[in-house]
Amino acid sequence: MTKHLRLPRLSWRFIPVWQRNYLVWKKLAIPSILGNLADPMLYMLGLGYGLGSLLPDVAGMPYLTFLAAGTVAYSTMNAATFEVLYSSFSRMHVQRTWDAILNAPMTLDDVMLGELTWAVSKSLLSGLAILAVIWGLGLYGNFWMTLWIIPVVALVGFCFGGMGLVMNAVSPSYDFFLYYFTLVITPMVLLCGVFFPVSQLPPLLQSVSAWLPLTHAIDLARPLVLGNTPDNVVLHGAALCAYGFVGYVIALAHTRRRLLK
Repeated sequence: MTKHLRLPRLSWRFIPVWQRNYLVWKKLAIPSILGNLADPMLYMLGLGYGLGSLLPDVAGMPYLTFLAAGTVAYSTMNAATFEVLYSSFSRMHVQRTWDAILNAPMTLDDVMLGELTWAVSKSLLSGLAILAVIWGLGLYGNFWMTLWIIPVVALVGFCFGGMGLVMNAVSPSYDFFLYYFTLVITPMVLLCGVFFPVSQLPPLLQSVSAWLPLTHAIDLARPLVLGNTPDNVVLHGAALCAYGFVGYVIALAHTRRRLLK
């Protein structure tokens, strides 16, 4: 892999790749949006109203508000992950769309950057939909502060899009993605404060949680929902950027090796 590992050569040629994915998605936009929203919405409303009615305030806020803030990051993570796994894998391995695009004056760097920016766009839709529910139910402290969640959502989409592209590059089939969801995504959902405060975990797991990208995402989103300025904004933002960029570079190296076989 070492000979394929290098910094990406970026150009504006990724935009036609993004446009191609958008035109295909537009034909099935409504089912796609409903599919991305159903799971996080059910968790937020079902647990928020059902379990929340049995609980006192959590971390100084009603449980529904606590859960809604975590669901913004959770929904964004899921949308980006599903896009760069199942959809990108179909275009790369099954439909051979990438092979066709690479016959044009395009590089693999352009194609994968187009895939990554499209995943960010899809995740932005999911995050905005959950944010609209937060606005509609009045689960926010300051409306104008919640607008800062929009760039946070885009950053979270970039982070998990880059990470997911690594799995897309090394997976031999769709079934392989189950390992990623079981060993990476699900533990993060349970350890990073989506459903309960991280402070409830044993000290060792709290230390592990502090390094996970979903924790950084939630630590940015939850204070903004309450109308507060997050602590350590630069640290959390830099961590999400680092996960996404390193993931993208590693994914490029693995994909170069895979396509040259």
